Order: sequence, then structure tokens, then C-alpha cells
Amino acid sequence: MTDHESLKRAIHEDVVLHAYNPQWPAIFEAERKRLLGLFPQITAIEHIGSTAVEGLSAKPIIDMMAGVASMETAISLAESLCQSGYTTSVEFNASLTDRQWFMRWANGHRTHHLHVVVHEGAVWQGRLKFRDALRGNGELAAQYLQLKQRVATEHAQDREAYTRAKTAFVQSVVAV
Repeated sequence: MTDHESLKRAIHEDVVLHAYNPQWPAIFEAERKRLLGLFPQITAIEHIGSTAVEGLSAKPIIDMMAGVASMETAISLAESLCQSGYTTSVEFNASLTDRQWFMRWANGHRTHHLHVVVHEGAVWQGRLKFRDALRGNGELAAQYLQLKQRVATEHAQDREAYTRAKTAFVQSVVAV
């Protein structure tokens, strides 16, 4: 499979949840160290999303959040991030005001999502609040898993619809 074919498959990959993999934190840590070594503009990198919650089933994609000083810095990193193994959608990123989004892939599968945001800004705070709420409350994590399982079935071939279907739950947790 060529790189182009691999990327195309990864972009159109179905939504499939996998049982928690205890290797996910180590996979995150390796990529965190690699990115921090390449990009001094990045202040901190956090493991977010379901792969950051021990025991929670997830799409096997390591969600990461990189903090930078400003959105101008986030935008300026795009070309270098793409040269370091990530890809992005210029059109999608142009529609975002609070983050820049990047994807890493291998063998036709997404491996990492990287959200570059203002360090300690509203998005940073909200994503960490949600992650920490799931980590600290098993009942809440179980409720989220039930929702994820249902919407993964309903939207198996539409990642954007899958994400939108979880939004109200995430917002209710962050609003508390």
C-alpha cells in the first residue's frame, strides 16, 4: 500500500471501538517526547480522549493536546507538523478558531490526533476537565461508554456525526 492509499483509508476509516489497551499511555508518552523534542514552541502536551482513561473502550487513536502561546503559533506549526509525520485538512483548520487539528496514520489506520490549542486557554481547560472527570468517576465513564457504543453503531461510517452525537454529554460534564 502506498502512502497515499494508506492516508485515504485512514481518512475514511469506520468508527470502531476497541477494548482498553494498557499500551496506550506508553504510545502517548513516546509521541509526546518526540514532539517536544522537535517543537520548542510547544509548552506542554496532554493525553486526552478515551485512550487517556484507564479501562475505557475507545477508537484506537491516541488523542493529544499540545499547548502553545497563541493561535498564531498553532497555525505557524502546520507545515512543520506535516513534515514530521502528520497530515491535516487546510479547509477544516481554516474553519476552526480555537485549535488546529492534525492526524498521524500508519497502514491505513489513524494512530494519533493532535489538537494544538492555546496553553491554559478555554479549550485546554475544558478538555482536561472532561478527561479528569472520566478518570475520577467510574459511573460517569460507564455512562460515556454506553453513549459511545450506541453512537458508534449508529454512525459507524460518519466520524463527524459520531463526534457531534457525543457533544451534549461532553458539554454537560464540562459545564459542572
